[in-house]
Amino acid sequence: MATYFSATGLTDNDKDPLPAPLRFLDHLLRGVGQVMLQNNSYAGLLFLVGIFYHSPLFGSAVLIGTGVSTATAMLLGVDRRLVRAGMFGFNGGLVAVALLTFLQPNALTWALLVFTAACSTIVMAAMLRLLAVWKLPVLTAPFVFISWCVFLATARFGRLESTHLLPTAGLPKAVTVEGVVTASTIGEGLFNGIAQVFFQGNLVTGLIFAIGLLIASRVACAAALAGSLIGLLVAWGMGAAEPAIRSGAFGYNGVLVAVALGSSFFALDRRSLAYALLAAIATPLVFAGVSAALEPLGIPALTFPFVLVTWLFLLAAALFPSLRPATDSGV
Repeated sequence: MATYFSATGLTDNDKDPLPAPLRFLDHLLRGVGQVMLQNNSYAGLLFLVGIFYHSPLFGSAVLIGTGVSTATAMLLGVDRRLVRAGMFGFNGGLVAVALLTFLQPNALTWALLVFTAACSTIVMAAMLRLLAVWKLPVLTAPFVFISWCVFLATARFGRLESTHLLPTAGLPKAVTVEGVVTASTIGEGLFNGIAQVFFQGNLVTGLIFAIGLLIASRVACAAALAGSLIGLLVAWGMGAAEPAIRSGAFGYNGVLVAVALGSSFFALDRRSLAYALLAAIATPLVFAGVSAALEPLGIPALTFPFVLVTWLFLLAAALFPSLRPATDSGV
């Protein structure tokens, strides 16, 4: 048997294809990598290392969720190229880690995790068809909509026990400037913003994620760091509380927006960089607005600000001929 390593992960030899377990492992790792728009199993592996470093529970959730959603796509006969690229894995992984973040990790939650991860494949397929009309990527929308549905259902299902991290439903309350932002706040917030893409508030985890991005793409790594930094600086300037800035709460959506618009969907030049910068600056404002709008429902914003800003900027780009699409921008 001949096994080959490519720049993005394992690759088949036409005369001697990979064994099924190795092929599935590669699909799974690419699915984890696609959370940050990286079709790269080495990046996915490092993302998993970072998550397991912070929490074996969350690491296990990402593995199971990504594996279930990928296996569901394979069983349903999804285009092999999409499955191999991890496009049917990342939403399942995010749904899984979100459920274990906001719900108590009991047997019912684990069963629901498996079910919703499988359902993420259905929602992904449906949204691929729906959004093809506007030539828009699905991004993490299936994860957001499925998670919101589950969290809202906790109000009617008594055995779905939420954790203290799920927002308490109520009218939005005005906040005051809290705490003093220091160099330590900025340093921790920078890498926590990257780590929070997987709901991990850990500086070392964020650093490992950054290394994974660097291996996949230097441009994506730089974009992620810039997106996180811009998010925390805008939040600081607008008077957000220091603990929220330090935790990376205002950074993770900016990380995804910057990676998407700064390294994935447009050819890299000065115009596309300026466009991505504008979107990254807008993202923490959208995050604050969406969070306040959802507070009466008692559900978190998750990555919806990323999805909303990216969709809007991609739709607008159709009228900006100076922005050239990337040759390989994913789905």
